[in-house]
Formats: sequence, structure tokens, C-alpha cells
Amino acid sequence: MDSGESLLTTRDLAHRWQVNAGSLANDRSASRGVPYVKIGGAVRYRLRDVEGFEANCRISTLDAS
Repeated sequence: MDSGESLLTTRDLAHRWQVNAGSLANDRSASRGVPYVKIGGAVRYRLRDVEGFEANCRISTLDAS
């Protein structure tokens, strides 16, 4: 891992997505959601993984005009 790489805590990501931190814990437990790293007992999300996950979740709609 690059030493200048941005890492988010569960609280950071929950705030970013406006969800409960427990939802992210449930996703980790079910092996779904954003990849994460575990350092000791601390869970961290790489910002580039979060941004990639968000890009893959993007849904485009057709313009109605």
C-alpha cells in the first residue's frame, strides 16, 4: 500500500454515504460491499476502492425527451 494513499474509517465512509456504520459492518460480515483492509483490529477503506465501487454502482437513465 502506498504510504500517501488515503484511507477512510468506517465512520468516514458511513458519513460519506449517509448510512449507519452498522450497515457497513453487516456488508463486511456478508462479504459484500467495498473491499477493505484490516490493520490490527482497525478496518480501513482505500479511497480509490470506494471511488471505484461508487462508479460501478452508478446507474444511467435514458433522457425522456
